[in-house]
Amino acid sequence: MADLNERDAKLIQYLSEAYGKERELETALEAHIAMTTKAPYKKRLKQHLRETKAHAKGVERRIKKLGGGGQLKQTAVGKAMAAAKGPLHMIRGSGEQEKMLKNAKTEYFNEHEEIATYLAIEVLAERVGDRDTAKLAKGIRREEERMAKFLEGQIKSLTGAVVSAEVPAAQRKAAARKRKRPAAKTR
Repeated sequence: MADLNERDAKLIQYLSEAYGKERELETALEAHIAMTTKAPYKKRLKQHLRETKAHAKGVERRIKKLGGGGQLKQTAVGKAMAAAKGPLHMIRGSGEQEKMLKNAKTEYFNEHEEIATYLAIEVLAERVGDRDTAKLAKGIRREEERMAKFLEGQIKSLTGAVVSAEVPAAQRKAAARKRKRPAAKTR
């Protein structure tokens, strides 16, 4: 790697962190796809896996264009960590719906971490006059925001499915009746 100025070194640092996270999430998404039985959710996860791979490639190209590249080796550690977590995700939760819910919550958390990462890259790039990096970060951030919004809906839906699957109907109805009763008037 050639001698970098401070500007490019900082951009490469942030981009390398984003690249490592994208590669880590590829492995996690593959594990979650294998465990997902809800067709629309599975389809969107597969689409997001393709987006995630494209994000990694775009970020890698930008890092190389800025003169970096050696930092990309750290990815193996992130992918190994994600691979180790995969079997743990298989056993969390008491039923199929709850496992998918817990995965959706993890994915939602990761999307927001990525949104923050790409927002920071976008602002850094804008402040140092790197339009290409800013444009790349903004585009990826928007895709991550769309995925987070989708996951928010999945969390709501899957939570309802957990309630249906694991809470007896009589207990669901009793709780709903208590919430709907108007408060007693006092004199």
